[in-house]
Amino acid sequence: MPLLPHHDGSALYVSNDSPELDELIRVRVRIPVGFGPVTRVHARSNPNHEPRFNEAERIARVDGWEWWEAEVLVENPEHGYRFMITTDQGIRWLNATGLHTAEPLDAEDFLVVTHAPAPSWAPSQVMYEIFPDRFARSAAADDHPTPKWAVPAAWTDPVVDRGPHTPLQFYGGDLDGIVERLDHLERLGITLLYLTPFFPGASNHRYNATSFWEVDPLLGGDDALIRLVEAAHARGIRVIGDLTSNHSGSEHEWFQTALSDENSVERDFYYWLGEDDEGDPDYVAWLGEKSLPKFNWNSTELRRRFIQGPDSVVAKWLLPPFNLDGWRIDVANMTGRYLEQDLNAVVRRTIRQTMIEVNPDTILIAESTNDASGDFRGDAWHGAMTYASFTRPVWGWLSQPVATPWYFGLPTETMPTYSGVEVHDAYVRFTAGMPWRVRAATMNALDTHDTARFATLAREGAVPVAAGLSMTLPGIPVVFAGDELGLTGMDGEDSRTPMPWATIDEHDETMTLYRELIALRNAHPALSSGGLRWLVIDDEALVFIREAAGESVLVVATRSSLQMELEPNAVAGIGSAKRLFGDTVIEPSGKIQATGPSFSAYLLPGVRIAA
Repeated sequence: MPLLPHHDGSALYVSNDSPELDELIRVRVRIPVGFGPVTRVHARSNPNHEPRFNEAERIARVDGWEWWEAEVLVENPEHGYRFMITTDQGIRWLNATGLHTAEPLDAEDFLVVTHAPAPSWAPSQVMYEIFPDRFARSAAADDHPTPKWAVPAAWTDPVVDRGPHTPLQFYGGDLDGIVERLDHLERLGITLLYLTPFFPGASNHRYNATSFWEVDPLLGGDDALIRLVEAAHARGIRVIGDLTSNHSGSEHEWFQTALSDENSVERDFYYWLGEDDEGDPDYVAWLGEKSLPKFNWNSTELRRRFIQGPDSVVAKWLLPPFNLDGWRIDVANMTGRYLEQDLNAVVRRTIRQTMIEVNPDTILIAESTNDASGDFRGDAWHGAMTYASFTRPVWGWLSQPVATPWYFGLPTETMPTYSGVEVHDAYVRFTAGMPWRVRAATMNALDTHDTARFATLAREGAVPVAAGLSMTLPGIPVVFAGDELGLTGMDGEDSRTPMPWATIDEHDETMTLYRELIALRNAHPALSSGGLRWLVIDDEALVFIREAAGESVLVVATRSSLQMELEPNAVAGIGSAKRLFGDTVIEPSGKIQATGPSFSAYLLPGVRIAA
């Protein structure tokens, strides 16, 4: 792969990724000496949709690269820019999708934003997702009465993943059970715990909440959440909750009031469609599922109760005595959107403003199942829970191409097959429209409670490669409880297997893998705050480097055994590369020999700009 000009939003290239309006920042581009004689470089911005060109100065020539720097005045809250590189062969444009000979779209420019940033701790986290009903039962769980809706199950009973009992199968995990297993998370190296909903609901998943004002008594109630957060914080583990901003449950107190009294203020919390065939009130529901009536965010009272101000639901759980460290928002992509209405920006900005007012050191992550770039401009959501840029491409590259009834909701009967080139293309395409700092807080999830388990259909030897990529690409790596034990599941319901604590010692090999990969991530700041530069993009291999001033980490991920060779001057200090993980051989010449599937990481010197 030839060396090309490079820029990203990391500290090597942008003097301040969270500027104020009318602030002058400096942006840099590095150009390989072998690229050809470069006569001029400009940073091209588009403030107020009128192009502006700022000429760059060559500030260094070191390790086979020229560094050019330009000043840019940030004139809009979302300020796009690209580089125009003039050579003896003509003009080349560099933007977030790569290098172009033809003038590219403004929508693909690099982006710096003035909106309030995520907490400084966000990019360095390793997240662990827990589905409370299936993680652990405390001794107190036996005292919780079985709810009327539940179909009780013993902890070792198989999950029923098809049929009417699927959302009703009740294992009875609780929050004190999580407290008792925090040693497990600490040994893994987890720093951020994500809980799926803890509100009462008429199902095991609790996404059909009946109230947002209390913790489900089946989980131990409010006091159990306080105990969990305090115990997690004492171990250096932050905790975030899960909110459904798109809908409530049909048994929710607000919806029940709306049904019984059409003159109530709660009536305006939902969308109504007249009467159904039985003469009962009909309403809009999430994907037609009548147990999940959709919120109408035109209601100012709904905003006041749920998302706006210190007395709202959003605020309550971030304040003492609960002290959550943030929220993950369910179905964020559909929130506030219905027919001609689009209130998504209003909702997300209101949520974030409330969080800033009550506890600015909190994170806001939102689910988006497809192209997330339009909503993730840094104005509210700090990061995306998205499957398009990471999860689906990695599955396509590293899974067996076999018949499967499930693939992320796509109507396909066979696991799609990606090449490494297509993985890279998807990654670039779906992240290009996001500010760099949003990419740094986006969830890199191999699987979640809504998906099959990656290990179920992974190619032989591919789990370390996939898990390694989640730990080393920009973003927050995610471990769904049980991944570290090698649990499997053919779909989202089947993957919600109770944790097999009685046989946990039988999973030592996979546990060791995850502990070592998480330790790699936690030990090297370049993997959370460094830039990203691709070195080899091949059908069978992806090689990239995370670079910072203090250190760099070279990552080699392959699907098969092969040999590669880095271009001269691709990275500095290759002769002194120190192996951090894996068994890939890197020679001082830059030749790479991998026995695959394989994942390896090497420590290299930090990037020099001054000679």
